[in-house]
Amino acid sequence: MLYFIGAGAGDPELLTIKGKRIIDSSDVIIYTGSLVNKDLFNDIKKSAELINSAYLNLDEVLKIIFESNEKGLSIARVHTGDPSMYGAIREQMVALDMAGIEYEVIPGVSSVFAGAAALKREFTLPGITQTLILTRMAGRTPVPESESIENLAKIQASMAIFLSIASIDELTKKLMTSYSEDTPAAVVYKASWEDQKIIISTLKNIAKEVKEADINKTALVYVGRFLADEFELSKLYDKNFSHEFREAKNAWR
Repeated sequence: MLYFIGAGAGDPELLTIKGKRIIDSSDVIIYTGSLVNKDLFNDIKKSAELINSAYLNLDEVLKIIFESNEKGLSIARVHTGDPSMYGAIREQMVALDMAGIEYEVIPGVSSVFAGAAALKREFTLPGITQTLILTRMAGRTPVPESESIENLAKIQASMAIFLSIASIDELTKKLMTSYSEDTPAAVVYKASWEDQKIIISTLKNIAKEVKEADINKTALVYVGRFLADEFELSKLYDKNFSHEFREAKNAWR
């Protein structure tokens, strides 16, 4: 049996209880070495084989999985954050389906939400935005033209942009084709890690401040009015708003 496990954003305590239980009991652990916190493996079995997949291609990873499965070993495939986001797990699952190998996916805390927690912000604010766009800018690998930064920026929603910090100048120029230059922007480097860094600024100035902080990888860019302090109060806890579980204070009787 193989388990794809979301390792969380970095802080070992953000790993789910289920994920930790399976990692600690697995015979073979294949992990994304360039991003996963090694402290996640402090309690694994002494006999467990720990394999860093950063140096392996897909065929080599699958070879380890197939051979381990044939031996009846339990396998943990540990991905950073949540494996459903830029995790490249679908291609692995297709190969496992073809080979008839059972697997389960265990979700994790994505860095996008660890970053929001670090910023102490909420992506969906009443009267401001009810939509969050998770995306990346085209780089060495393209994105569909309909999902270009310029097209997505037209929506004026909250945005969290992965894998684009190294091109922050180009990114901000593309964003400012629709967002105003005074739109709040933030960067969170290594969200939830001990060396986490936070920059809160505007689209006009964020690139300069990111360079001054020497941040060029492992960071998310956040853009939108959700970062500001102006918004409407939620109806969920409004004393004058009735719903299934609570009647409004001023409701007619």
